[in-house]
Amino acid sequence: MSRMCEGRVVVVTGAGRGLGRAHALAFAAEGARVVVNDLGVGLDGTPGAGGSARATATESPALRVVEEIRAAGGEAIAHGGDVATSGGAASLVAAALEAYGRLDTLVNNAGFLRDRMLVNLDEDDWDAVVRVHLKGHFLPLKHAAAHWRAEAKAGRMPSARVVNTSSGAGLLGSVGQANYSAAKAGIVGLTLVAAAELARYGVQVNAIAPAARTRMTERAFAESMAAPAAGFDAMAPENVSPLVVWLGSAGSDGVTGRVFEAEGGRITVMGGWRAGPSVDKGARWTPEEAGEVARKLVGEAGAPGAVYGA
Repeated sequence: MSRMCEGRVVVVTGAGRGLGRAHALAFAAEGARVVVNDLGVGLDGTPGAGGSARATATESPALRVVEEIRAAGGEAIAHGGDVATSGGAASLVAAALEAYGRLDTLVNNAGFLRDRMLVNLDEDDWDAVVRVHLKGHFLPLKHAAAHWRAEAKAGRMPSARVVNTSSGAGLLGSVGQANYSAAKAGIVGLTLVAAAELARYGVQVNAIAPAARTRMTERAFAESMAAPAAGFDAMAPENVSPLVVWLGSAGSDGVTGRVFEAEGGRITVMGGWRAGPSVDKGARWTPEEAGEVARKLVGEAGAPGAVYGA
């Protein structure tokens, strides 16, 4: 029986731990050759062990995942570049092409947290989190898309897939995470634009909003993320990976521009913003009139989704 991703080459960013590691292992189990990217920094993006800019080769979480894949009979290579730089993102795509001669799937997953309430959030912490999440999605996507466009124009139409990683915080907001929530919301917008622009080149782009136990969540939500003593571990990151593998496979043909929530055994297609109640005067409102009709429309629309932590 053929495995779902047999022959495909898959890049996973932030794949040294947590969700990224689970995705990399799951793709390899389904026959993919995997490029495991991880910079090897701390939970807040600070340098790795020993004060270096990133982990050394012997400490590299990416290399440890590669060794796991190879020990199970799979194929993988490690990449330690910073995907939030153009050079790092370009080298990531180049690594896949040099090692395996092709690239079929990109899973953008890299990120870290620097949580603060809004009035205490430093500009540097805003910039760092938006950079790793949003720019760290944009640049690998840009370089992978350029490769796939060249392939399509050369008459070799890809069956390419991109899976981006948003969050419930990006869909609903999360108290104490203005930087993270804004970046994750931006990833949804990027996903929708990329899906529309890249379809002509054989590229499908979707996003997931996962809930799982990772370095980022096990501290912030320690009680709800704790593993049970027995039974189904709903917060295990491995629960999210089957959907990611399917989205990254040729079998997901026709599914693009979508956002999925994935938690435990539950998969949900998210609806996104849609027009609600509306009134058209056919002329300019006065401020008083606009306020009156806006309040009426808000009442008709009902309560918005709850913000996490509110």
